Amino acid sequence: MATSVTSDEAVLERARAIVPLLRENALRAEQERRIPFENVQALLDAGVLRMTTPRIFGGYESSCELQCRVLAEVARGCPSTGWVATIYMAMIWNVALFPDEAQDEVFATEELRVASVFAPGGVAKPADGGVVVSGRWPFNTGCDHAQWAIMTALRELPGGGMEPISVLIPYAELTILDDWHATGLAGTGSHTTVGEEVFVPAHRILPGAALATGEYLSQRLRDVPLYRTPGVPYLVANAGGAPVGIAQGALDAFRERLPGRRITYTDYESQAAAPVTHIELARAAMLVDSAEDHMLRAARLLDEGLTAPLDLEQRARIRCHVGYATDAAREATAILFRSSGASAIQEDVPIQRQHRDIEALANHALMSPLTNLELYGRILCGLEPNTPFV
Repeated sequence: MATSVTSDEAVLERARAIVPLLRENALRAEQERRIPFENVQALLDAGVLRMTTPRIFGGYESSCELQCRVLAEVARGCPSTGWVATIYMAMIWNVALFPDEAQDEVFATEELRVASVFAPGGVAKPADGGVVVSGRWPFNTGCDHAQWAIMTALRELPGGGMEPISVLIPYAELTILDDWHATGLAGTGSHTTVGEEVFVPAHRILPGAALATGEYLSQRLRDVPLYRTPGVPYLVANAGGAPVGIAQGALDAFRERLPGRRITYTDYESQAAAPVTHIELARAAMLVDSAEDHMLRAARLLDEGLTAPLDLEQRARIRCHVGYATDAAREATAILFRSSGASAIQEDVPIQRQHRDIEALANHALMSPLTNLELYGRILCGLEPNTPFV
């Protein structure tokens, strides 16, 4: 049973307290290709996964800003754990958008973890009382330790055509393939998940269009601002903590290795005495600060949008801020890695893993710096967005 946390103000402090444990387990997570359950339990005990749980189910309904600050601390200790925590937190929020009957079923799960694949990987055929779903969903981050899945499938319409829907399925009814072999975020256990003729009752179905409009199916939470915000801006803003935390962890790792290090084949007996170190370290530190600032700007825009609807420009700006934060975090980590010498390529040196992890995360379609800059630039130029995911 998770330790009781009385308010969300305590979560940030507790998240900082588990950073040493997460850092200690980071290499193990990479080698085992999933995070140790010890890390999951630490998240639960700290109250991290209660931040997006509705208050009626014992949660906090925390602000997006606080969510991002906490997720940055988790990723600071272990990037893979930070990304798994991001998915769990976001998908617990997503559960609160489903009909109340589904919420009662899912939130009754002790120490709840929910994972998801956003891309449609399955087909849902109409059946009496619901749908029957079959499909394959790759990149299912955190599936090893989750009890429930939110998968996207295409539902056949009576008059022809298809519509995307989100379906809630227990992992006991799915098969997880052991196929996650990655060079970045290797510890996330993002395996392919397979469903074969799985019946999903109607109360565990959410139309995909609801994530764009904010017209969700919960009746009891319809007046709670956190569960009325459109899906894409929330999911993107929430994801902004992980890249910032990875860069902060790289800065920690570099500074911890600095004392006593020299620059090989030079007269510098101390790397810390070299002007090039001063410049590169200061540049990296400023980039980390910039990444954090853009993360907070995105989160605050989302939080402000809970009381006043977000317009198209604000939605695009959230994506742009998170993309910009990710790019700044990537550049900072790259500077620190190349300034760490050849010894940094050893697998037990954290910075080489942080370097690979941030590169992997920056390739995420919703966090891509250039894609998000282009989207925001189009809106500023008065053009229509070139994607529905805004």
